[in-house]
Amino acid sequence: MDFGVCTFLTDYGIDAVTLARAVEERGFGSLFLAEHTHIPVGRESPWPGGPELPTKYAHTFDPFVALGAMAAVTERIALGTGVSLVNQHHPLNLAKEVASVDRLSNGRFELGVGVGWNVEEMAHHGVDPKRRTAAMLERIEACRAVWTQDEAEYHGEFVDFAPVWSWPKPVRVPPVLIGGGGPRVLDRVVAHGDGWIPLRISRTELDTFATRVDELQRKAADAGRGRLPVTVYGASPMAVAAYADAGADRLLFALVDTDDPAESLAELDALAELTR
Repeated sequence: MDFGVCTFLTDYGIDAVTLARAVEERGFGSLFLAEHTHIPVGRESPWPGGPELPTKYAHTFDPFVALGAMAAVTERIALGTGVSLVNQHHPLNLAKEVASVDRLSNGRFELGVGVGWNVEEMAHHGVDPKRRTAAMLERIEACRAVWTQDEAEYHGEFVDFAPVWSWPKPVRVPPVLIGGGGPRVLDRVVAHGDGWIPLRISRTELDTFATRVDELQRKAADAGRGRLPVTVYGASPMAVAAYADAGADRLLFALVDTDDPAESLAELDALAELTR
């Protein structure tokens, strides 16, 4: 079992360099950053976490810029997005950003992806919420083409470009971890992903989660693929053994939102102690 940290890196909280160094020094294996380009003032979409949207959602750093800084001051930990809203990027820009961070980190980048919940936010990017999943999958395919081909091209419904040159190429093809918990997510993981990153599996949901992990691995085997790793975003540090029994490979513990860097470091100390 691998343990990592996930967080909304904000302009009022702990800084990127201090956090990255602290995560690596305490023995964690990974650090994942959330993404929101903005939050519309006139938002109508309900936040899945409750009635009030936390302040942090409107204050996040661009994850790729922050992860580039983190790559420069770490040597071991995996660095990733948890999750990137890929429909809010042109795939040529996204492929360049991902490849750049992967090169800066010497192949330690992982691209966690999701379609998002904020309909107003995605509408500002011209995304049709009814077609957001299909659009995301095309963008993933287009990025892979750019990462792996010297003269990459892609022709789809949502993404269309003639042959292009785009360097740097990543050190490795970055693993794509597909987020979501809907009825079809496992098929998307098998067809388009390199792993599954479900959000906040509570202890009361672990039996259902274990069943779904088994189903994922059966589908992967039927498709001629090996075991697909499962990363739980926002896992409870008090249920480590139960997650392992359910088939999780990595747990990401969410840092509590605070404007005091000392509190964040103290929380990292406590999490590190719980996982030893």
